[in-house]
Amino acid sequence: MTARALGSRVGQAVLVLALAFTLAFILLQALPGDAVLIKFENPELGLSPEEIAAIRTSYGADVPWWQAYLHTLAGFLRGDFGFSIQNGAGVAGLLAEVLPQTVTLSVLAFAAAVVLAVTVALLATWARWTWLRNALASLPSVFVSVPTFWLAMVLIQIFSFRLGLVKVIGAGPVEALILPVLTIAVPISAPLAQILVRSIEDVQRQPFVSVVRARGASRWWVLTRNVARNALLPTLTIAGVLFGELVAGAVVTETVFGRAGIGRLTEQAVANQDVAVLQAIVVLSAAAFVTVNLLIDLLGPLVDPRLTKEVGLAA
Repeated sequence: MTARALGSRVGQAVLVLALAFTLAFILLQALPGDAVLIKFENPELGLSPEEIAAIRTSYGADVPWWQAYLHTLAGFLRGDFGFSIQNGAGVAGLLAEVLPQTVTLSVLAFAAAVVLAVTVALLATWARWTWLRNALASLPSVFVSVPTFWLAMVLIQIFSFRLGLVKVIGAGPVEALILPVLTIAVPISAPLAQILVRSIEDVQRQPFVSVVRARGASRWWVLTRNVARNALLPTLTIAGVLFGELVAGAVVTETVFGRAGIGRLTEQAVANQDVAVLQAIVVLSAAAFVTVNLLIDLLGPLVDPRLTKEVGLAA
């Protein structure tokens, strides 16, 4: 990829982040109610109207929207995400406390989804019997139709309560990750497997595959050495799009399993209308999504060198 093309990709990423920040700010400001008043007008706190007005001033809740926008934007550019209305703690500190748990869960779930998708696609393509190929090829449709919260409860019921293989209460750090990782990985693997199966079928119809087979190569050798590599690029592209679903899956999964993470922090922030926390989570999620897709754009030419020539000609 040329420096000009790389600069264009980075510029697009910055523009997406700016739009995500602005759209999130507008939508959060349009929420009904005032989170500061909801928390501090509680009669049990015994605060006077003057004290409540001072608190609103300290949180910047009484300034025009455009001043609040510029103040929030300047704070984000400095790395200052403001303070949580719910507990008064710095938002950056709250995110730093729970982010490692969510990153660990998301990375392991994505890796498990890739392994599951590749396994299903290869078996669905390599199986000799038609009924078995059709059965394996239909698995992604089953996986994608399963609701995340329902899958989480089924896994808990089977592996924890019935079989007693995985503890839900009192589990160690590794054991506590098994069921949450499976809960997120299964639906994420479905579109990956579907795209991979179709890509493999398309590549298998290419003339060079017939030539390799005519030279005596086995079906498995052709599938793993020639077909899989050429079918990987569309799957890699859809993998970047699916990263956003990891965040949505983490929200549900961390809530069901009671894990401390970005998902649980989001659920609490929504319940309390904690705008500062929600704004930071939206921008953080957008930044992660943009970064992953930028990395996939950079990896594309390594998987298929023809993209380097196309980019070079376009530049």
